[in-house]
Amino acid sequence: MAKKTEKMEKQEKTQTYDKDKKYDKETPKQAAPDPLAQLPPEVQEQLKKIKEKIDGFQKKILEKFDKYIVGVGLLPPPKEPPANLPPEVLAEELKRFKEDKDKVHVLVLIDDSDSQKMSKQELKDKLTTIIVKDAKDTDEKLSVQVVILSEVWQNCYDAKYDILNMIAMCAPVFDRGMLGAIKLAEVHKQMVLKKFEKYIVSYVLAGSMVTGKATSQSDIDVWLVVDDTDVKKMTRAELRDKLRSIILGMGMDAGDITGIRNKINIQPYLLTDFWEGLREANAVYFTLLRDGVPFYDRGIFMPWKQLLKMGRIKPSPEAIDMYLSSGEQALERVKFRLREIGVEDFFWSILTPSQAALMLYGVPPPAPKETPGVLREVFVKKEKLLTDADVDTLQKVIDIRKAIEHGDKKDITGKEIDELYDLSDKYLKRIKKLFTQIEAIKEKDVMVQTYDHIVSVIREILALEGLERISEQDVLKTFDSHLIQTGKLPSRLHRALEKIVAAKKSYDAGKLTKTEIEEVRKDAADVIRSLVEYLQRKRGLELSKARIRVKYGTKFGEVLLLGDKAFITHDVDAEPKAISKAPLKSDGSLGLAENSSYDELEDALAKVQLPLRTFLKAPIFADLKRIFGADVEVLVHG
Repeated sequence: MAKKTEKMEKQEKTQTYDKDKKYDKETPKQAAPDPLAQLPPEVQEQLKKIKEKIDGFQKKILEKFDKYIVGVGLLPPPKEPPANLPPEVLAEELKRFKEDKDKVHVLVLIDDSDSQKMSKQELKDKLTTIIVKDAKDTDEKLSVQVVILSEVWQNCYDAKYDILNMIAMCAPVFDRGMLGAIKLAEVHKQMVLKKFEKYIVSYVLAGSMVTGKATSQSDIDVWLVVDDTDVKKMTRAELRDKLRSIILGMGMDAGDITGIRNKINIQPYLLTDFWEGLREANAVYFTLLRDGVPFYDRGIFMPWKQLLKMGRIKPSPEAIDMYLSSGEQALERVKFRLREIGVEDFFWSILTPSQAALMLYGVPPPAPKETPGVLREVFVKKEKLLTDADVDTLQKVIDIRKAIEHGDKKDITGKEIDELYDLSDKYLKRIKKLFTQIEAIKEKDVMVQTYDHIVSVIREILALEGLERISEQDVLKTFDSHLIQTGKLPSRLHRALEKIVAAKKSYDAGKLTKTEIEEVRKDAADVIRSLVEYLQRKRGLELSKARIRVKYGTKFGEVLLLGDKAFITHDVDAEPKAISKAPLKSDGSLGLAENSSYDELEDALAKVQLPLRTFLKAPIFADLKRIFGADVEVLVHG
């Protein structure tokens, strides 16, 4: 195929059209001139009469057989037979030509796909008898040829394409999409064969057009197989890209030629790729082969189709295993994602706003499991702004998260997810209202407390960034230079903080205005929420730095180094998780491990001082082998 591909390259370089300009959708096209206007008046009048007759005939048969008729088209008049035929044949053909030359030839295409009470031939004979009679009743010169779809497809299976040529030559008068599809595909096929006939193995119509689901607006799906077995001077990927570009361009040309504007979807396949897809049980390839109708075939498509029908094309054992395992894996991913939603998404979606509300009130953010209790003490018992039922939502989400983590709850259902969503949505709306209520209570001393709370959180963030012992006057300046100007936090926080600082100065001077109070109240909640969210993310990142992820065999484990002790999860995918703890010695090695629990790990995480300074020393790698086995692997970005 080397010579052919070189020729293709030259043809691409020397094509007489500029594809970008020719197919630019933004370039308006001039309306094509009406061909009838170019004809002599007497011919125009004759065609007008023919159209009126065909329209009347079409209306009559549609009233009777609307369910079955998918297309009506005007066929060109017959051609005079060539004079070089044998005398006896020529005489017969001339006689037929004289009888038919003055007639108006009409094609009626019938969909017989749901014929059940009679055979397809019986259906064709019955409809033909009635349709021919209606044609004669309309006008004696109407000559009708009735074709059923199964006959068209069977001719294609038998490599007989005369009917396709006839349909391609007709002018559609009524069309549910099938006439146009066949016409456009046939024209495109001829263009492709003219350029690449030596290499085209099969050209196939597929999709809704051959499955009985087409409408007048349906796309026209075709695919073709190109022989690439002798490619030498380019990779198969390069060949596929070149062919695709040229063949798709021909599809647009075919649409311009036929005037059919339905989208033609063209998919070229290389022979080697298609065969490999069949071996690997590619469902798309099996569907194409099962449903497709060959408009051209060099003897490969039909044998493949028959072998598939006989059950002789079977996927490889590897493909079967892959498909089987992929289904199980997909289902496991769904279950895992549902658990993850139950464990993490709902938990953080309502915990962080709850802690922000406490911070706005003036309470430092408690540990996650302590947050419901603090909410009850402050907002239920003391301020009476929330009810026990409100806080129960947060407690329920925390309990579900804990149950899944401990393995007490194996799965979470879609119904439970819906219920949690409704509860969380209602809870967040209540917390939003709570913010307004807190702001009203704190209006008098909002300035001092808000400023102090913000500075407190900023100091905690700076500590996580490794910036400690910052003087009071330098806290905000350091925060701005290290976090806002570096893009770690949005610049809007800088503007909000400037307003809060200005309000604090006015307060210290005894000149705090109501407008400034409103500005502080407006900006404070947003600032605190943003800072808390960043603090949560930063804590997570800091903790991830102290986590060693390992793989041993088919399992995954992890070791979390927290100060003077390490927590070991032996199988992160197990339910429940087996957790142990071991002392972390000064030389970097791990002491003797003992059983631990998820609650103990959570307590340690809540108490840990960040940032952590974690160093991996050589002895710990020997301990990893001792704990997980000699084949343990450390995941660098696990």
